[in-house]
Amino acid sequence: MTVRYFAQPGHVLHDMLVKKEISATELTKDVLARIEEVEGTIGAYLTLTKETALKEAAAVDEKIARGERTTFLEGLPGAIKDNICTCGVRTTCASKILEHFVPPYDATVMKKIKAVSPVLLGKTNLDEFAMGGSTENSAYHVTRNPWNTDCVPGGSSGGSAAAVAAGMAIWALGSDTGGSIRQPASFCGVVGLKPTYGRVSRYGLVAYASSLDQIGPLARDVTDAANLLNIISGHDEMDATSSAAKVPDFTAALREDVKGMKIGLPKEYFTEGMDPEVEKAVREAIETYRSLGAEIIEISLPHTSYAISTYYLIAPAEAATNLQRYDGVSYGERVDGSDLVEMMTNTRTEKFGEEVKRRIMIGNYALSAGYYDAYYLKALKVRTLIQQDYTAAFENVDVIMCPTAPTPAYPIGSMISDPLQMYLQDICTVPLNLAGLPGISIPCGTSSKGMPIGLQIIGKALDEETILRAAYTYEQSQDYHKELAPLGGTN
Repeated sequence: MTVRYFAQPGHVLHDMLVKKEISATELTKDVLARIEEVEGTIGAYLTLTKETALKEAAAVDEKIARGERTTFLEGLPGAIKDNICTCGVRTTCASKILEHFVPPYDATVMKKIKAVSPVLLGKTNLDEFAMGGSTENSAYHVTRNPWNTDCVPGGSSGGSAAAVAAGMAIWALGSDTGGSIRQPASFCGVVGLKPTYGRVSRYGLVAYASSLDQIGPLARDVTDAANLLNIISGHDEMDATSSAAKVPDFTAALREDVKGMKIGLPKEYFTEGMDPEVEKAVREAIETYRSLGAEIIEISLPHTSYAISTYYLIAPAEAATNLQRYDGVSYGERVDGSDLVEMMTNTRTEKFGEEVKRRIMIGNYALSAGYYDAYYLKALKVRTLIQQDYTAAFENVDVIMCPTAPTPAYPIGSMISDPLQMYLQDICTVPLNLAGLPGISIPCGTSSKGMPIGLQIIGKALDEETILRAAYTYEQSQDYHKELAPLGGTN
């Protein structure tokens, strides 16, 4: 019987490569075969680089044959969200306006990734310009959840999460502006980590909302997420918002020990309207922590109810500014017109999707002369209050825990016509981006319909180590991270 490796986490496969129990070429062919089998159903990718991947795998095999030391990620097939610039490989942001854009340079994270010789499989699908929470807003196709192909995978990093969950990538990179790594990780039953703002360089990440965006890893388990964070973190002079803080070895934090850890349980996150199965699974996970020696403390984050309104003023305002450059002149696609104004109007009307247009309009309205003080400036003030809530809470607790999303993954098409309902799905994730804090989503249960449920662990700024330790301790007491998505549907 043919051995399949795609369900194994990266650190296990790395050990097998080092011991020569498998070659990088064998592993890559196995994952490519998996893509061939299920990509037509899932739709996780926008661009595949099969030939390049096999060449990269062969180069790693040659290095191992020479007896040279290998590090984590070498020879491990992975995928990159298609809003991260990759030199020589199409980067579309799932938008028609960048349909043929091939960057002449690599994002800083890509330089760091390529320095350790991984196998790059291609670019993954997303909501256009990362604006959405379901990957239904892609200009090219909808991505489906591997646990139930009638459901969304979450978003905007839905392609990356689905690829990892379905065994079509051993690891992936995503970006998180308001939960776009953590929420799809929750929906797809994988691990998703949003680092502290500034921990990872944003240079080469196509901007959505510059004060909120952050690149992070998606992986099958916490160990892989920590290893990936080691690789992509660090100061970058190309990014003025990049943190100069020293980068620790995040894998050193992976030990089973939460004795005496103080866990904050914010009452505002367990709100009316939350799916009862989500609340049950998360509270059971909290009880597991209690049984492992952690202290559970109820806390309050009083301005949480304002987070969605604040986010959906600040993010569209920044998006409207960032997307001004797509004018049919600077770069990107162009639709001709009789004069400059008509050309720009035609280009943006035809090449931007509905959600992108909606957010540009909201952003421009919030920034307009008559409403700047009433909306945008007030949102900035509330953002400060939300940050202060977390600062006060962390004086008494080590981490904060809550659901990643208020529901499991929902059916495709069920919310796309009701943007407000979809925006409310972000209630548990957007406050972290407003405060610039790190957060991780790990699987903590399944619904009665077999859909994954995620536990979110929030940490202090630049304290990814503590949330990784908490996540690892829980993970080792469970088997959720060992389950592979069944690729079934309800029809």
